[in-house]
Amino acid sequence: QVRLVESGGNLVQPGGSLRLSCAASTSVFGVNVVGWYRQAPEKQRELVAVIRGGSTNYADSVKGRFTISRDNAKNTVYLQMNSLKPEDTAVYYCYLDAIRYPGVWGQGTLVTVSS
Repeated sequence: QVRLVESGGNLVQPGGSLRLSCAASTSVFGVNVVGWYRQAPEKQRELVAVIRGGSTNYADSVKGRFTISRDNAKNTVYLQMNSLKPEDTAVYYCYLDAIRYPGVWGQGTLVTVSS
């Protein structure tokens, strides 16, 4: 089974930036979807940004502020988050759906946006 390990979560002031990383424990082929979800306190988990096939999809709330990217050589996907807002505060989870590894989640990394 593949493991996903997120890192980069931290406390940041409004308007600041963070970059999250999600590293897979092994090379993964036949990826259908890879990306990021988040869950704020007392809210449901929601899609933030994913790479599906050759395209990217973003939640409306993060368009223009967040950028998802992928480094296949490092088995890593990134989420660059700029102009952070208090409402971006959440646990961010990495997600992978691949032929051999359907529906795998990371353990999550906490992002807190507060002054």
